[in-house]
Amino acid sequence: MPHFRISEAARLLGVSDDTVRRWVDAGALPVQNDTSNRKVIDGAALAGFARDHASVPADPSVVQRSARNRMVGLVTSVVADTVMAQVEMQCGPHRVVSLMSSEAVRELGLEPGSLAVAVIKSTNVVVETPGGHL
Repeated sequence: MPHFRISEAARLLGVSDDTVRRWVDAGALPVQNDTSNRKVIDGAALAGFARDHASVPADPSVVQRSARNRMVGLVTSVVADTVMAQVEMQCGPHRVVSLMSSEAVRELGLEPGSLAVAVIKSTNVVVETPGGHL
């Protein structure tokens, strides 16, 4: 079972080491000592904490969709020609890039600073792990 040092957990959660230490001190994140007597957090506990405490902006749309991967963010860049466009969004700590028609960009009024929702529905998702573990 994977374990993460406090600094690693902080980097994964997008917060400071001190914030993670405060959560540990408050009992929100369980820690144990590794073989070197350093405090580590169980990977499953960290994943559950990340899921339960995700800071997700409210989705401004009122329609229901089958796609479950919805990321609210701000448009940061639009590069368009007469036919196609590349739209970049910042959705929390994640950068999302979409290729779409220039017509769609115009119809949606997409420009830097626009609030938008990246909806991702894919039958092919690649999952990678660090260190070459299979």
